[in-house]
Amino acid sequence: MTNDSRMPKTQPGARRVRRAATFWAVAYAGFGLLCALKGTPLFSSNGILGPSAAGWAVTAVGTLSALTCAAVARYGLRPALRASLWALTVLAGCAAFNLLTDVITLMFGQGVDSWAAATHHTLAAAGALLLTATARSGAAAPAPAIAPRRRPAQLAAWLGTVVFLPYAAMKQIWAFGGTFAGMSGAEMRAASERNGASDRWLALESWGLDGTMLLAALGVFLLWGLVRPWGRVFPRWTLFLRGRRVPRWLPLTPALIGAATLAPYGVLGLGYVALATMDVVPMRTGDFPSPDDALVVSWIGTAAFAVYGGALVVAARSYWSLTRRLPRAIDAA
Repeated sequence: MTNDSRMPKTQPGARRVRRAATFWAVAYAGFGLLCALKGTPLFSSNGILGPSAAGWAVTAVGTLSALTCAAVARYGLRPALRASLWALTVLAGCAAFNLLTDVITLMFGQGVDSWAAATHHTLAAAGALLLTATARSGAAAPAPAIAPRRRPAQLAAWLGTVVFLPYAAMKQIWAFGGTFAGMSGAEMRAASERNGASDRWLALESWGLDGTMLLAALGVFLLWGLVRPWGRVFPRWTLFLRGRRVPRWLPLTPALIGAATLAPYGVLGLGYVALATMDVVPMRTGDFPSPDDALVVSWIGTAAFAVYGGALVVAARSYWSLTRRLPRAIDAA
């Protein structure tokens, strides 16, 4: 006779998470199949990977995800199935890489390069979250023990804030009409207009505000919300919501999207800039007058994205741990 007390207990809501993941996998596979049959590019507007190859790859990932989720529902979360879920999560996360870019362009009134590609990025990001939740849904959460240490998360928040100071200063110099790295503010605005910036973006620059600097400020606000108590309970200034618990998905969703986009982009960018500094690879000047000017700006930008992306990973992990089991009453600080 089996001793049921030794068997792992399923987390509340695990069955719903698995059903949602299965539904997503079927929809994702169907979306990829439709795009493959129609020859619609998914990973770029100009079809770098070939329209049919991209669609069939998405169909394969969706089909494997559906089969894996079905096996988990039938046999439980066995080690091999858990490993498959994590591998599929990585693939879905890679497919969602440009989602943050799509969101930013839409926020500032610029159209996305391809609506099919933007839809694919959104579906892939949703799948990465659902597959992650399914992979972690095998057993009940352990009883609360010692609270996770907050010092690494606090340090990450400080690093993610300080690293944006040179970036913000550079952007504001241009926004106020000054010159940095051989480019004046007027030349930067002309380059933005030439590169297809929206009227909303150009209007902000004419007011002395840079769009990416505003996004960096929002990013720092998110970073501190992940590591401070007011990020888990609505503070006093939220009026009717004050004292209520913040839904976990509200800060974690942008944090995970930002971390998955900015961390690899920044790390790979730093590698390229380092090689360009050592004259191993050529440095593209873009709109800047010389490679040296482009290098200065690239070091500032890629360092900010890399450090901030890594800080988001640490802060999101801390927030995830701290909010797994919260007591009913939390004092807002």
